[in-house]
Amino acid sequence: MDILPQLGLLLLISALVAMLTRRLRLPYTVGLVLAGMALYLFSIRFTLQLSRDLIFSIFLPPLVFEAALYIHWEELRKDLPVVGALATVGLVSAAIVTAIGMHYAAHWPWSSANVFGVLIAATDPVSVIATFKETHTRGRLRLLVEAESLLNDGTAAVLFVVALSVAAGANSDPLHIGTTLIVTIAGGVLCGVLSGYVLMFLAGRTSDPLIQITFTTLAAYGSFHLAEYGHCSGVLSALTAGLVAGHYSRRASLSKESHASLESYWEYLTFVVNSLIFLLIGTSMSQQHFSNLWFTVLVAIVLVTSGRAVAIYPVCLLFSRSALKVDMRHQHLLFWGGLRGALALALALGLPASLPMHDQIVTVSFAVVAFSIFAQGLTMGPLLRKLADP
Repeated sequence: MDILPQLGLLLLISALVAMLTRRLRLPYTVGLVLAGMALYLFSIRFTLQLSRDLIFSIFLPPLVFEAALYIHWEELRKDLPVVGALATVGLVSAAIVTAIGMHYAAHWPWSSANVFGVLIAATDPVSVIATFKETHTRGRLRLLVEAESLLNDGTAAVLFVVALSVAAGANSDPLHIGTTLIVTIAGGVLCGVLSGYVLMFLAGRTSDPLIQITFTTLAAYGSFHLAEYGHCSGVLSALTAGLVAGHYSRRASLSKESHASLESYWEYLTFVVNSLIFLLIGTSMSQQHFSNLWFTVLVAIVLVTSGRAVAIYPVCLLFSRSALKVDMRHQHLLFWGGLRGALALALALGLPASLPMHDQIVTVSFAVVAFSIFAQGLTMGPLLRKLADP
């Protein structure tokens, strides 16, 4: 079957799953993964397979860009110390907890444990944002979860490159590592700023919504791939470009028609991309042999969950006596809302085959994502309705 008929079939399944899950009041992402698993079990195969290149080149840029597009910089700036601490100190703490545990409990070599700790620390805002939309959750909680997840992804992607380089025997001098981090982060942000401002400036020179949509699409993909070409962080670049585009579109005198068109376009594009990602996650998950590594999987799930707790509660405690204090209910939601998904799998699938424990890392990553999607995804809605602000 050619690629276009396959895409058509996948989109048809996505639409039917969306209708069914809405009727059953189930998370859409859970339904998609189950549908993907069912397709594989019924021997329906696709040429299109989940891979690192597919996620990074096609899926990730619009998802990161769209999520950042609707974050108000003015609101983010107020909570930037909290979000920044969670996405840096919190993520590093979570990665350390997981890496140490995998080394001593699962007996993985340090190189493999460190790489796994970093890649699995990357949270995925997609599922939680979808739940927020379904439960109409707004305000500071949504901002914290979305912004922390986005910056968390960027930080994890940057640290992953460093961890992988060290595992491959590259220069592990602290000065060299620090320089690499600064260049990767600063370069990604700079690419995002330049791409965002240039393309949104051009978008502001026309009143045609179709041309404006084209420029925002170029901003999403162009910023990401420009940064990756320069060996910088594509995730941070797309994130920055999305913030710039959102700020510009709100400040510029775009017509109501343009705003409505942009919103509809990006809502549909992210629906398509999310649908394909989670269907393919389901088909790929069915190919994993979790039973052969059940103890390691169990250890990893406990460690990743514990690491997330360490990433949230101690960091929020730092702000407990300030105006930036995070309500305990929100801390619980931040903790349980740290779902793993596309980015973690992209990093795992892109690991070099020469890395020790390569196959185990990929399988365990899929297992942790499965736990995240089903256990956390199915309970996040009720938890939100119970703990979110009324």
